[in-house]
Amino acid sequence: MTDNNLSGKNVVIIGGTAGIGLATAIAASEMGANVWAAGRSETNIEKAKALSDGKFEVRQADTHNANQLHDIFKEAGTIDHLVSAAIGGERTLKPFVEQSEEQFQAAYGKLWGYAKVVREGYSYVSDDGAITLVSGSPARKISPSTSALSCVGGAVENMVRCLAVELTPIRVNVVSPGTISTAMFDHFGDEKEEKLKAATQGHLIKRAGTAEEVAEGLIFVMNNRFVTGTTVEIDGGRILS
Repeated sequence: MTDNNLSGKNVVIIGGTAGIGLATAIAASEMGANVWAAGRSETNIEKAKALSDGKFEVRQADTHNANQLHDIFKEAGTIDHLVSAAIGGERTLKPFVEQSEEQFQAAYGKLWGYAKVVREGYSYVSDDGAITLVSGSPARKISPSTSALSCVGGAVENMVRCLAVELTPIRVNVVSPGTISTAMFDHFGDEKEEKLKAATQGHLIKRAGTAEEVAEGLIFVMNNRFVTGTTVEIDGGRILS
């Protein structure tokens, strides 16, 4: 059994005020970490502050804003775990040939945001610390109309392998969620659960995952000191179905 290596550690989570990032912030704080959770949306920031109940810090930061990132990094000081779970880009779900060049390029805002978080933040990360990013199962399981998501996810996962080599001894990993019940599906309204159920019937585990289940994957790669350059799938068997 891996020991709890997060107690007393400084954890900064960009994209930590909603969904998977927020679930990770809550989990890490419950394990005794000093957590800074940052997000862009004022609405999400206020919700995160209410949920934090003072147990972790909540700040505003955009993955594309170096000054905002540095403010948080400097406040944290030495960072033991730097996490980015921010979307960072606009997703267009339609066939590749029906997307404009601008729509396809916009999805890469996620990659550029992650790149900025790492570039601006790595010097604050301790030598025995870790950087963890989030991709998604479309990187390996391709469905119609998901070309932008797939290409960006694949780029994120390959960047992580490159960074693991270049930034050693800092560990670098990526967690790849499958279909997860988050606010991303809230636009379906009352049909959300029905849509998620239909989308996951072909999966080995026939339901959508939760943000908390994905957070367990992030906690694992943060906590286990012998994991680097790895993609951890938390997808209910989606890529095998």
